[in-house]
Amino acid sequence: MSRIGKYPVAVPSGVTVEIVDRIIKAKGKLGALELSLSDEVDAKLEEGKVWVTPRSETKRARTMWGTTRSLVNNMITGVATGFAKTLEINGVGYRAAVQGKTLQLQLGFSHDIAYPIPDGVTIKCDKPTIITISGADRQRVGQVAAEIRAFRKPEPYKGKGIKYESERVRRKEGKKK
Repeated sequence: MSRIGKYPVAVPSGVTVEIVDRIIKAKGKLGALELSLSDEVDAKLEEGKVWVTPRSETKRARTMWGTTRSLVNNMITGVATGFAKTLEINGVGYRAAVQGKTLQLQLGFSHDIAYPIPDGVTIKCDKPTIITISGADRQRVGQVAAEIRAFRKPEPYKGKGIKYESERVRRKEGKKK
């Protein structure tokens, strides 16, 4: 039995949710998202809450029960308040700047890296060494953050590179004489 799937997803004020033809659509102040349901689960909207139930007692149905409930919760939270990830850049001369619809990164290579900002995601650089990625779709925000981090992952000897704000880089001792 799913522990997560048992609980309903509360719909906050300012968010409208509708379920039409096995597609859940959520619309809020930060945009609109939709999720198509798998064949193993059903969803219904009652009294301002979305309930997800399995259609059968198979292992796959029980797995999709909790997964679908989490996806619906992330979707509703995203259109209501949004999600954000913060990246930190460490290294001498390493910096970032937003120019129009591109993120310009200087990461110690012989060239600058121009990363086009995808739709539905906003990127801000309040300081040259801090990148804030925000948007309504949790998966897309995380994917963009992972792609930017992949340009120069933090290395363990000096800690240079791009890391998540909450990430701790395990430092190694350098070579000895």
